Parts: sequence; C-alpha cells; structure tokens
Amino acid sequence: MKHAVVIGGGHNGLVCAWYLAEAGHKVTVLEKREIVGGAAITEEFHPGFRNSVASYTVSLLNPKVINDLELGRHGLEIVERRMNNFFPLDDGSALEAGPGLTKASVAQFSPRDAEALDGFDAMLAAAANVLRDLLLRTPPNVTKGNWISAVPELLKAASLGRQFAELSLEARRDVLDLFTCSASEILDRWFESDPVKALFGFDGIVGNWTSPEAPGTAYVLLHHHFGEVNGKRGIWGHAIGGMGAITQAMQKACEEKGVTIRTSAPVARIDTRDGRVSAVVTEDGTRIEADLVASNIHPQLLVGTLLADAPLPGDFRRRIGYWQSGSGTFRMNLALDRLPEFTARPEPGDHLTSGIVIAPSLDYMDRAYRDSRDHGWSRQPIIEMLIPSTLDPMLAPEGKHVASLFCQHVAPKLPDDFPGGSSWDDHREAVADLMIATIDRHAPGFAQSVLGRQVLSPLDLERKLSLVGGDIFHGELSLNQLFSARPVLGHGAYRAPLPGLYMCGSSTHPGGGVTGIPGHNAAREILNDIRARRV
Repeated sequence: MKHAVVIGGGHNGLVCAWYLAEAGHKVTVLEKREIVGGAAITEEFHPGFRNSVASYTVSLLNPKVINDLELGRHGLEIVERRMNNFFPLDDGSALEAGPGLTKASVAQFSPRDAEALDGFDAMLAAAANVLRDLLLRTPPNVTKGNWISAVPELLKAASLGRQFAELSLEARRDVLDLFTCSASEILDRWFESDPVKALFGFDGIVGNWTSPEAPGTAYVLLHHHFGEVNGKRGIWGHAIGGMGAITQAMQKACEEKGVTIRTSAPVARIDTRDGRVSAVVTEDGTRIEADLVASNIHPQLLVGTLLADAPLPGDFRRRIGYWQSGSGTFRMNLALDRLPEFTARPEPGDHLTSGIVIAPSLDYMDRAYRDSRDHGWSRQPIIEMLIPSTLDPMLAPEGKHVASLFCQHVAPKLPDDFPGGSSWDDHREAVADLMIATIDRHAPGFAQSVLGRQVLSPLDLERKLSLVGGDIFHGELSLNQLFSARPVLGHGAYRAPLPGLYMCGSSTHPGGGVTGIPGHNAAREILNDIRARRV
C-alpha cells in the first residue's frame, strides 16, 4: 500500500483520491480553504440566498465518474433545464434553443438556416464523438530513452490513428477544421443569420478571452458539446443545491473509502529526497511523508511556489512560467426579489430556466473582445445569466430568486498604467453596475429587483479560488495547450518531470470544466505505475 497526498480538494482532486483509495491505497487530500470543492462550491452570498460561486452549470461531468463514485447514492441530483438557451435581441425578438425548439425558432430568422441545422448538428456530433472517445484516454506522450520506452506511446498513437481512419474522408476534414479553424469561419460556412451564428458562436468564446474570429475557437465550441445530462446528450442541467452538491457528494464518496480530507491546510512546499518526491509540508509546518503526490492546482502555483527549489528540468520550469491563463471572466451572483421580465418574453416561462445569453452576433463578440483589450473591459459585455432557483427553490426564500451571471469580456489583469487604478479592486463595482445595466436594457426593471450581489473579478477569482488570472480552465484551451501538450509536450500523460509527482487538474487533458476526467485519468496512470513498480 502506498501513501498518496493530493494537493487541492477541487473536484478533480477528489476524483483522483477516490480511485486511489478504491484501489486500496492510503490517501490524504489537502485543501487550503475551509471547504472542499475548488471552483465547484455553493455558498450563502446574501442572507437567505445561496448559489454556486464560480462554476455554475452541469453537462460535462463524466457519466463514468458519476457511476463509479455512486454520486447519486451520496446525494447528487441533477435536473435538466427546460430550455437550453434564450437569446434576447435588441429588436425585441428572441432565439430559443432546446429539444423540439431550435429549428422553429431559427426559422424566424432564416428558413435556410433552419434547413441547415440537421447537417450542422450531425457534423458536430461526429466530431464530438471522436473527442468523447479521447476523453478517458491518456494522450500519447513524447518520451526520452530507448525504443522500449517508446513502444506504449507508439501503440497509443496507432490506436488513435486507426480511430481517425475509420471516419469518412468528409468527417476527417470536419474534425481537422474544428480543431484548427475559428468559430466564425465554421459558422459562416453553415449559416447566414447573425442570431443563429451567435447561438453556436457563444460556445466558442465562453471562458475563452478571445474573438470568435481567432483560430482555435471552433475547438472550444466543440469542447462544450461533448457533455450530457442524465444520459441525454446536448442537454444542460442544474445540480440541486448548486455545484457544491457535486463536490459534497464526492467528499462523502471519498470518506467512505477511507480518504483523509484536511481543510484549512494550505501547502507550503513539496520536499524531495534522492531526486524524487518525499513529503508535503503545510504552512503550519506539518510534514506529511508521501510515496507520491498528485497536484490538482494550477501548474504555475505548483512549479513556481511548491517546487521553487526542486530539481526540475530548466526547460519545463521555463515553459510552465509562460503557460497562458486568463479566461476573461467576471462572475456575479445576484439576490432578486422577483423574476425578470424580458421585453422579448415578459411572461414567466421555460426561458427563465435556460442560459440567457446577451451576445446577439459574432461581430458583437468580436467588438467585446477588442474593447476589453483596449479599455480593460467591454462596455457592451457578453453575459450569460442563469436563474437556478427556477429549478431549485431551496436556493432562495419563497417568492425570491438567485441569478448567476457569467460575464465576458474583461482583461484578466489591468495594465500598470491603467486610468483610475491598475487593480481590479478599483473597478469591480463599476463593472458590476455595467453588467446589471446591460441586462436591464433587455428586462426593464431588473436593476431595481436586485437585493444583494456577490462580485468576483478575475483578481477575486484568483485570490478566493487560486484561479491564476481568473482562468476557469487552469489554462487556455489553445492549440499549443491541448492533448499531449497539456501542460507541456512530453508531460501530457499526467506525470511531472519529478519521480513520484503527478498532475490531475484542469491543466491536463482534456482541460477545464467540471468533468472529473483529469482526476480519473491521472489516477489510472498512477495505479499503472504502482503495479509496474515505478512508484
């Protein structure tokens, strides 16, 4: 039996811990905050009002993780939105998306686009199936050493090549385009209507501080299409009790397997002996001997802080130093005394259970990004609002509601010479006012319905949740930071270049979102190494 220490009690750390404990090993999880969950937590932010703090919706949580950890038995219940998305537009019209809704709604704007939907959905589904099959696989790794060490990686690559070869030539071309092109380029091929392009283009820039015209945004669009809820693909859901219900269920599953979870236990450093990991030391001086360590934290915090004096290769340390992070995210929770009344849909309805998106065109998204680069934040921001209390009345007092605002685009870090102060602390409240005013233009009276608010700028997200640059993905989903190159080419197989040290967070394949997959895959590789006596 080995002793594994997992640093960071976010959802991937808990998943990794469960699989290691389930295999019979001793596991300790160290979490710096007073609760586990990382960015998937639920808190009371105004008296009587509770909501998810950072992550805010369910679709990407992997079914294997849900089933293996028996999260349902541990209290997790996920309900489906009654509509996927609602796009209110400046002219008082709206686009609605969801099963049985999308085609008729799209036809209002373009009959031609409505006819194109089936072909577009089929193309996305084929590519998403390729991606879905890659999720639970460890990427082929670039290895050093003799040919024997390279054989397993060659076999992985050959397996992936065979899978790709089984696709039709047309499907292979589609996959290549989706992995390399911009969202705008792909959508311009299929659709003519601005609202319809916006419907799909939003997924290409959500959590992604860039323009939909940037190469690689088509992949981010695809990344958000491989999820499912309750066995139904293409559906978004809500965890009853908020996103913290997911990680609380994971905590119960871990404790049932004997995992020791220590909260309020920030780690100061990882010690090494004879060129390998030997112990973890917390900030209060507690030293925990470890056979192996799995890191669920941002790679720059791992390398630059916890391994500041460790014997790491210089090139690895340098490349982690310029790992790109910053999702352009400004996160808010609002306590409301009533439901909003949108000009496009003034009566209560299923649209209030959906993702309500203010981003009417790809041009609007492009301008928002460019404005944020020049001004620090977009003065016409992109906002997705959810009102989870329409599905989960326990979040708010009777007759009241809570709203989640996922806002973009804002600069992850303001320039040193920024007018009015270079810290987000100087501008947080003014930008929060802008976000509320933007919704109020589409739902008059919304601003007056706000009883209280929780505001998290990129700096707040970094301070509260250790999301460097406020990046919800622990690193951009750019082409040079994906698959075998996540986080660094040669270490895309969850193993750091220090014996006994592993990486299990969102900075590894397949990337961000509340999926549990990095934790699952990292645990599998750790167990393979234990069986092969490499630990």
